[in-house]
Amino acid sequence: MSAAPTVLLVHGIRASRSMWRRQELALRAAGVPVLVPDLPGHGERRAEAFSVGGALATLEDAARRAEGPVVVAGVSLGGYLAVHWAARTRRRPAAVLAAACSTRPQGPGLVLYQQVARLIGRLPDRGAALNDALAARALPVEALRDLQRGGIALDVMDDALSGMRGVDPVADVQALGPVPVWVVNGQFDHFRGGERRLLEACADGRLLVVPGATHLVSLVAPVRFNRTLLELVDAVGP
Repeated sequence: MSAAPTVLLVHGIRASRSMWRRQELALRAAGVPVLVPDLPGHGERRAEAFSVGGALATLEDAARRAEGPVVVAGVSLGGYLAVHWAARTRRRPAAVLAAACSTRPQGPGLVLYQQVARLIGRLPDRGAALNDALAARALPVEALRDLQRGGIALDVMDDALSGMRGVDPVADVQALGPVPVWVVNGQFDHFRGGERRLLEACADGRLLVVPGATHLVSLVAPVRFNRTLLELVDAVGP
């Protein structure tokens, strides 16, 4: 009998592996092996510079520790990177869960986002108070604690957004061929704009919209997200 899939979780921008605490607990309780690295510039690696190449190398190194097939799942920046890595690695994953990453990170929207991030970064506290206030409004208390436990990478935005200019999730899912890709978005996610186009590019795609959830769907609706993740593992498992 082949080994059960190992789940590789990829966190979002400015966050860390700590944001996946609820998912890690659920997967381990179900007997599913899980890998949860910090990306460069984040968490315990905040002293490092972020680059897309460095992030892909992190995922490659983590995947090598899996004994069997890998299911890679990411949210927001982590979703883009999960798909980008899956399309390039020689170790083709068994499946991909791409959450909160349906809009292509290009054009005027990305430029505006980067300009706003630079302005916030010039504040005396580099935007820490604003980040905390917005997170407290958007997330349940337990999710906020999980997000903050690994620290917030305030200085990573410019490098991360600049690096994303060369990432095209539509081309990446096309390159994946028959690998199952589950696109998961919160109902009120502002990154949902391109979800239909992304889904149409998948040879084996599925769209799941979580009612009432916003952008950080794994934190806002962890039970529903965990159930979906476990369903995907079960669908591709032995």
